[in-house]
Amino acid sequence: IGVEPSGLFHIGWIVWVKKLKDLMDIGVKMHLLEATWHAQINDKLEGDIERIRMCGKYFEYALKALGVDTDKLIFVTADEFMDTLDYWSMVFKVSKNLTLARVKRAMTIMGRKASEAELDFSKMLYPSLQVTDIFYGEFKICLGGTDQRRAHILAREVAEKINVGWKPIAIHTPLIPGLTGLQRMNPEDIAKMDTMEISIEAKMSKSKPGDAIFIHDTPDEIRKKIRNAYCPPKTLEHNPIIAINKYILFDEQFVLHIDRPEKYGGPIDITSFDDLAKLYTTGKLHPLDLKIATAEALIKFLEPARKMFETDKKAREYLEAVKQARVTR
Repeated sequence: IGVEPSGLFHIGWIVWVKKLKDLMDIGVKMHLLEATWHAQINDKLEGDIERIRMCGKYFEYALKALGVDTDKLIFVTADEFMDTLDYWSMVFKVSKNLTLARVKRAMTIMGRKASEAELDFSKMLYPSLQVTDIFYGEFKICLGGTDQRRAHILAREVAEKINVGWKPIAIHTPLIPGLTGLQRMNPEDIAKMDTMEISIEAKMSKSKPGDAIFIHDTPDEIRKKIRNAYCPPKTLEHNPIIAINKYILFDEQFVLHIDRPEKYGGPIDITSFDDLAKLYTTGKLHPLDLKIATAEALIKFLEPARKMFETDKKAREYLEAVKQARVTR
């Protein structure tokens, strides 16, 4: 998996972290590419490459805080790849087999629209770099959010043209909507998009105020953010509170406890996401009750990560350094 070191680690990324752990648990040799130069191209952290590299180190601690065995996970930086002539030879070979139109359509892998390709020419290079990363690193399995689908499709198409002898297998994880939900989007723009485009545009973003919960947020910060979050009644689609439950909290052992007065139905323990979905879509569970329960469950889920950043001196230093950096997109 390739990740741009671009700011604080938010809970939207926990979805792919869980799948990363699953793959490692069954013996898959996993690499994490710290996409430093990619982040600079994408204007992250004001394009300051040293801050981006420092953020990569913070990411390593964040993954450890989330239970990833960082001794077994192989960390690679884009700097290591790009320091070799062979890498750039592959960039040229890949680029010769891509059209300009195809590259523009792939801009969503950067969290951008096709029209933003013209902000500066370096952004046109991004899809070629990401495809090259896969072949140069010989990454046979590619893990990422559904927003990375177009890059992985490009890699599979190019693989045939340049005869590398294999095609990458792509594993895509769902995107968690930002806490501000569809409210931040123009209704006219939404009407022109398909479901996938909406999910990419509405995904949780650290650069948009109030849109993300970070893995080391305090309990009070989590409660406040969730209380203010977009959570339309009886609606599952593009609902961040529903998505947090479905993709982060619910597993075989999880129980969502709803503590509410008898006049509103009384306390209830929800043992499956399907049960939650039925209660919510039929109006038997109020958004505020769901928010309160979700906040408490998420606080408990994130407690190990929060404690590590409180007690590990080095992790804390990297966290404070990233906090001081200006998040940009």
